[in-house]
Amino acid sequence: MRSFRLLAAGASALALVLSACTTGGGPSPTTAPAATTAPAKPTTPASPAAAASPKPAASPAASPAAVASPSAAASPVAGGPKPQVKVASFNFDESEILMELYAQVLESNGYTIERHPRLGTREIVEPALESGQIDMVPEYLATLEGFIAKDQTKASSDPAETQKALQDVLTPKNLTVLDFSQAVDQNGFAVTQQTSQKFNLKKMSDLQPVASQLVLGGTPECPTRPFCLQGLMRVYNLQFKDFKPLDTGGPLTVAALQNGEIDVGELFTTDPNITLQNFVELEDDKHLQLADNVAPVIRNDILNRGADARSLLNSVSAKLTTSDLIDMNKQVGIDHKDAKDVAKAYLQSKQLVR
Repeated sequence: MRSFRLLAAGASALALVLSACTTGGGPSPTTAPAATTAPAKPTTPASPAAAASPKPAASPAASPAAVASPSAAASPVAGGPKPQVKVASFNFDESEILMELYAQVLESNGYTIERHPRLGTREIVEPALESGQIDMVPEYLATLEGFIAKDQTKASSDPAETQKALQDVLTPKNLTVLDFSQAVDQNGFAVTQQTSQKFNLKKMSDLQPVASQLVLGGTPECPTRPFCLQGLMRVYNLQFKDFKPLDTGGPLTVAALQNGEIDVGELFTTDPNITLQNFVELEDDKHLQLADNVAPVIRNDILNRGADARSLLNSVSAKLTTSDLIDMNKQVGIDHKDAKDVAKAYLQSKQLVR
């Protein structure tokens, strides 16, 4: 859902970031300063040259369903050493939390983890995954499917169907999407109570008669994203007065909404500020947002060499809910706790690590 970096520049930045990252859980030198809000995820870009990706709508509570590619189903090498796994996150808090959840459950079971936190947008992270510069990243089903397929015709509000469509485009890349969780994070659009009352705004379609008077603010990539401004124009016929590029569901967007610099703010649906600041999240009544359930995407080589990697990672997804994400986002983004500590406490509470 974002867009100001060129792919060539992104590749060069990726090389620098990867060379700076080391094994262990400390933040990388490129990690952004702690936000006062819980940022949200990347949104699906329309073209790889646009800059990268998050997600409003009701969170589908689907049970996880595994869809493995044929190569991923190959038998792991028995008795061999567990492989090192290079795990990355996107450049917002929630993604770093998810990186830690999946990394720590592997780490506690004998895998060596090399962390690449806040590596960048999807335009940087996804090519790094395909090329083997990283091995795994926690993803969002519909957003990734649309990013790779360059359209949203196969993704839907059904996470099982969307997972299948995603696996179809991942299989030629020797990648596998594992079980999806019940945790869903989508692009959400919020207004203040005052704006809601002034224009009688409760759902996204209510914006249509007044959008020309309103300023939309959010991630810089929003204008290029099919689940952001492109989708708002296509599905809701919204033509805003202006767009103000801010941050990825972070403190700049929250502050701009509070201060009246923007009228409508793009925030992730798992952002605790929506409740804490008493914002009105507009209902996605025409269902622009699709099944963005959280699921790790991993290179088949790791699954083939790590006999228990699949089951360990799936054990995290089986427990994770949307309310869990909102709570952990609050701890990191608002209470300023370390993502690694928050993830460990969660895993311990679910008896997934000691």
